[in-house]
Amino acid sequence: MGTSAVNKKIEIISRAALAKKANDILVVDLRKFATICDYFVIAGGDSTIHIDAIAQAIEKDLSKGGFRVYHREGRKEALWILLDCGNVVAHIFYNKTRGFYNLEKIWHDAPRKRISENTFRQKKV
Repeated sequence: MGTSAVNKKIEIISRAALAKKANDILVVDLRKFATICDYFVIAGGDSTIHIDAIAQAIEKDLSKGGFRVYHREGRKEALWILLDCGNVVAHIFYNKTRGFYNLEKIWHDAPRKRISENTFRQKKV
């Protein structure tokens, strides 16, 4: 899978999370640090219902984009839902759970990018 496909997958995940009002969306580039995947997309939610809605939106939009989720974890409890999309893994955390596991600190040396509504706005010339 080429870089453009990976970038498209990250964009779909990020846009779906934004559409469901996820908190503090962060893309972490793990290509030089891990073999488990190339990127994490980490997002937060305010409740278990919110987290599940974010995860469902991501899965739906990935499917529409021609991508699949190979493995899911945490849907029953919905304090941390992991969606394994191959070279990209999405982590959707309940805000307090995110602080406890603190993936951002574990991978503190990895390049990262915060995602906001402005990330995908095209510049007008």
